[in-house]
Amino acid sequence: MFPLSLVTAAALLVVWFPLSTLWHQQSEIDAANSQIASIAKQSQDLKDQARSVSSKSAEEMLARSQYQLVSPGQSLIQVLPGDGAGYVAQSAGDPGLQPLVAPLSLTSLNAAARTTAGHKSSHGSFSSFASRFVRTLEFWR
Repeated sequence: MFPLSLVTAAALLVVWFPLSTLWHQQSEIDAANSQIASIAKQSQDLKDQARSVSSKSAEEMLARSQYQLVSPGQSLIQVLPGDGAGYVAQSAGDPGLQPLVAPLSLTSLNAAARTTAGHKSSHGSFSSFASRFVRTLEFWR
């Protein structure tokens, strides 16, 4: 039994370890070959893209669309969205995008605020100061 186990152990050392090493190396070679094929495909795609952009008209189109460049003697005009109803509906959430208030309507708003404030503060200077102070800190609510 002992000689048989020695022969089996020797066979494992001689056959199994080199074969497993060869098997792992072959899987690494296959992975490297697939990476090489992928890079070759990407290289071919980039060469095709470079050929398609190398014409003069393609260069001008790319310069106009992506870089906002124009030919000498031309001028670039950008049209911004107007004050149409659709634009106001889109910007209802952001007060910075809402249209400006006319100065005449602003003075009427200030006069209305003064008259309502004048009716509220008839109890003296401390109560008017306190009410103004509380209104100033309303953002704490």
